[in-house]
Amino acid sequence: MTTPEKTPTKPLSVHDWDVLISDFQDSNAPRDWFTSVFSLSSLPDLALTSLLKKDFPLPSKLSILVFLDEFSHTLFPQCSHETSDRFIEALRAIVQSPTTDGSNGLKEQALISFTSVLVTVESFSVRHVEGVVDLLLALVNRPNHGFDRQARAVACECLRQLERGFPGLLSDVAGHLWTLCQAERTHAVQAYLLLFTTVVFNVVNQKIRVSLISTSVPLVPFNAPSWMRDGSLGLSQGLGADQKELRRVLAFMLESPYLFTSCAMMEFMGMVVPLASALELQASMLRVQFLGMVYSFDPMLCHVVLLMYTQFPDAFEGQEKDIMRRLMLLSKETQIYLVFRLLALHWLMGLLNKVVLSGEIGKRKSVLEMGQKFHPGVFDPLALKALKLDLVVQCYVSSNGLSGGDKSKSAGELLQECLVSVSDFKWLPPWSSETAVAFRTLHKFLICASTHSDSDPSTTRSLMESSLFQNLQVLLVDMTSKFPILVPVVVSFIERLVNCEKHQWLGERFLQTIDEKLLPKLEKRCLLTAYFPLLHRLAENDTIPPSRLIELLTKFVLSLVDKRGIDVGLKLWDQGTEVLGICRTLLSHHKSSRLFLGLSRLLSLMCLYFPDLDVRDNARIYLRMLVCIPGRKLKNILKPADTVSPSTHPSTFFTVQSPRFRHDPNKSWNLSSYIHLERVTSLLVKQSWSLSLPSLGVGNDGYSIIESKVQVDEIEQDSSQELQLLPDSRRIESGKPTLRVMDAKIAEVLERLRRYFSVIPDLRHMPGIKVRIACTLRLDAEPYNSIWGSQNQSPELDKVDSSSPALFATVLKFSSSAPYGSIPLCRIPFLQGEPHWDKNVTNDEGSLEIVLLENTPKEEEKEGLGGGASVTVELEPREPTPGLVEVSMEANAESGQMIQGKLESVPVGIEDMFLKALAPPDEHEDTIPSYYSALFNALWEVCGSSSSTAHETFALKGGKTAAAISGTRSVKLLEVPAETVIQASELHLAPFVVAITGEQLVNIVREGGIIENILWQEEEEEGGQATASSSMGVTGANRDPLRLTYIGYGDDQEVPMTRSRGKMGKIKMLMFLPPRYHLLFEMEVGEESTLVQIRTDYWPCLAYVDDYLEALFLL
Repeated sequence: MTTPEKTPTKPLSVHDWDVLISDFQDSNAPRDWFTSVFSLSSLPDLALTSLLKKDFPLPSKLSILVFLDEFSHTLFPQCSHETSDRFIEALRAIVQSPTTDGSNGLKEQALISFTSVLVTVESFSVRHVEGVVDLLLALVNRPNHGFDRQARAVACECLRQLERGFPGLLSDVAGHLWTLCQAERTHAVQAYLLLFTTVVFNVVNQKIRVSLISTSVPLVPFNAPSWMRDGSLGLSQGLGADQKELRRVLAFMLESPYLFTSCAMMEFMGMVVPLASALELQASMLRVQFLGMVYSFDPMLCHVVLLMYTQFPDAFEGQEKDIMRRLMLLSKETQIYLVFRLLALHWLMGLLNKVVLSGEIGKRKSVLEMGQKFHPGVFDPLALKALKLDLVVQCYVSSNGLSGGDKSKSAGELLQECLVSVSDFKWLPPWSSETAVAFRTLHKFLICASTHSDSDPSTTRSLMESSLFQNLQVLLVDMTSKFPILVPVVVSFIERLVNCEKHQWLGERFLQTIDEKLLPKLEKRCLLTAYFPLLHRLAENDTIPPSRLIELLTKFVLSLVDKRGIDVGLKLWDQGTEVLGICRTLLSHHKSSRLFLGLSRLLSLMCLYFPDLDVRDNARIYLRMLVCIPGRKLKNILKPADTVSPSTHPSTFFTVQSPRFRHDPNKSWNLSSYIHLERVTSLLVKQSWSLSLPSLGVGNDGYSIIESKVQVDEIEQDSSQELQLLPDSRRIESGKPTLRVMDAKIAEVLERLRRYFSVIPDLRHMPGIKVRIACTLRLDAEPYNSIWGSQNQSPELDKVDSSSPALFATVLKFSSSAPYGSIPLCRIPFLQGEPHWDKNVTNDEGSLEIVLLENTPKEEEKEGLGGGASVTVELEPREPTPGLVEVSMEANAESGQMIQGKLESVPVGIEDMFLKALAPPDEHEDTIPSYYSALFNALWEVCGSSSSTAHETFALKGGKTAAAISGTRSVKLLEVPAETVIQASELHLAPFVVAITGEQLVNIVREGGIIENILWQEEEEEGGQATASSSMGVTGANRDPLRLTYIGYGDDQEVPMTRSRGKMGKIKMLMFLPPRYHLLFEMEVGEESTLVQIRTDYWPCLAYVDDYLEALFLL
């Protein structure tokens, strides 16, 4: 459906343009205030009108030009041909306007923006392109005119972009551009040369047959080439330009590189190098002309030389060492930026790779030997040190492989020289960057020459026999012995090798070396606390004999036994626990026969003489297990300790993930048959449908538009005036309240409502009101054991208790399609199984299920809901509607098996949304009943007739958002006795009763003693409501007794029914519906029937109230 075209009434003001540009930047589209008055296709016309106005501010014009350029894809594809013609005329008017203060900047921005639109938007024809090019050429055709040289340079750049967008566009006027380049003497000559170079490049690339030096076509007026007008490229293809002219033009270009900046030189060389290749020129000419740029300190110029080297490597024969030497010197220059120094190193590494891959062995040797001497300085930045060390490692490995032998004499010396620059790691913390760089270099030295390919199994063995590996072993042992702070890093270094399939032997060899050379040095030390992580790794490796480790631990325990004192108790417990942990690791990974003699002595020593009682008890347990339990069963018992022993070093080198049991989907698909999540309080109405109206505009913020009257919008506190173009329906956003004439009664009602709404949280800017549903999670033991009972890995433990399973670390995740916000998950540490519990589950055949009040005794709560774990589902409703909360569960079984699946959904009813209205914090406790009664009367009046308050808004808490109210009324006749109504109200709706009128009804309810702290009125005021409502307007003045009409089934006779028979009084109830709505009941209680008048400011809830009242009173 197309919307009718909207004609603009008047041009946009400066403020309107600011708001419109802000809307586009936020959502890439205009908002309602613009689309209700204008169409999107009229926006370019409005922009051109504002640009041509003389009294329009210059900054706003610049903003409009940038806006047209930024959103050209959205604005111009829908414009007409008249708008396109006007677009070209507007550019001509701006450029040819008289020069004033600041107009030069406007002209240049107009040239840039209009050219960008012309290049990016495809809706413009060739005629429009010709118009813009004609204007630009007229501006360019004034060489050496100093006053507008900047504008001419901008025009040249615009022409160059048009030539790049439409290749061959300026090919017919190439001769004129050649003349202009020779004539120009100002700094704009750079733009002229780049324009002419672009034209020549496209002529050669497109093979256009034109003359580059002379032409008979006039410069202006400009006409596009004929083949471009016809839309065919057939005439443009051929042999191309004359070769002599091309050589003459290229020679002219190569004489003017000194006229370019560094960025322009990049553009220039990007086109000249392909031209030279096409003409098959000698690359030595380019080398002689441009090689000197590598000695500059500009990274762009150096990059140009490197590009030439990669394009013509033969032309730079013998110059590789000079280029590499220059890059090495650049990386050492401390006065230039660090980024440039790092870039020079990256270039150098790329050149080394290129040289290594070449076939000349002599050149490779000389270059690699030069790079091997390139050591980092002590005061270099850390990033520079890392790159230099990588370069040294690369050169060493490449030269070592090239020589065909092992450079054993220089390996250790080179390694020591590299570590001098990062020697601070020896006393810095293990997590420092300096330490990471040092061990990263060691790792590169070790495995850089070893590939990860399985086709070369001898690589690792040859590396283990190399002198580099021997020197590195000695270095690690010395560092670990002298600097205990490096132990976590050494452990991470070894683990990285052990976890690699290719280099696992290297890691194991390192551990064997530590066991042989480091442990004897540690026997003389009394404190082994810093070396415990390393000792754990030694205990895990079953290829290392445990005798040295057990002997070291025995001497360490003997030194602890001699310690006494008050202040060493906790330290002794910690150290003793670590020793027992190492003993447990030994029991888990080694054979008992290999450990029995030495480990039994150690554990006996700790049982008898260790100062800490807890350590002695644990040592006694381990000793009994070692003596009494066979080795294989002992490993199965101690196996969980192996799975929960993470690394103590938070290293970034690698991450070791602990093994986990797989999830078995075949056993988890029917979790709901034996894991039950049930509500503590059953719903009266089990809702299986939910009313969802897209026209309500309910969003994530929880606010809606009901009957096009209710709006919730942000109040602009800083705006001092309204937009004149805003429609009337949006004027409630203004910060100034509208002055209206009203009586004192209406003013009192509005003031009471403003005070009340000021305590309701604003869901947009703060957490909303929570609705909590109490549930119980139960586990049936018998079905669970039949499915998961066989997963127990210990047959002996199966006989202990197979009828009472348990789940550990249960996590419940909730989600819902209803607007309940983000629902927090629930964690249950432990869930014990219960005997099987049968519950009669009814079949949901209809859309609604009425639960009888008589069938919900407390026995059900004792049998089904009394046990299990308590779970609270916390909702933050954006809309007070029923729905379903889907539940997914993750848990761990006793055997470690992962249990995942979905449980039955938790129903949410309309009664869950009933909350007590909020009271201001300054309201005294004694006046709370009268406050709620007055609030009920105010909401009753406003929801009944909103003609006088339709334009009133009430600020929510925080003052950033306001709400408007539009009410809806309904009525329900209940043919039930008064006793049923009173009992059901006391049982389910007592917290929401605010007032009771009528002497007979007051006496009955007071005697019950359930409903308290409300307003009691023994004499009902008949005229009070009529008087109050009569002041609200004509629509609320009719307060005659409501008469319902019942249409019989047998005939068409209408039978009138009065309100109720034997009227006893009224019960007034106020329910708050989060996030900000209300539901009001006024029950006229009779002896045999009750008439319920309903009013609400959220009319969709009426779809559920009728079923709720029937379930509450009729059954």
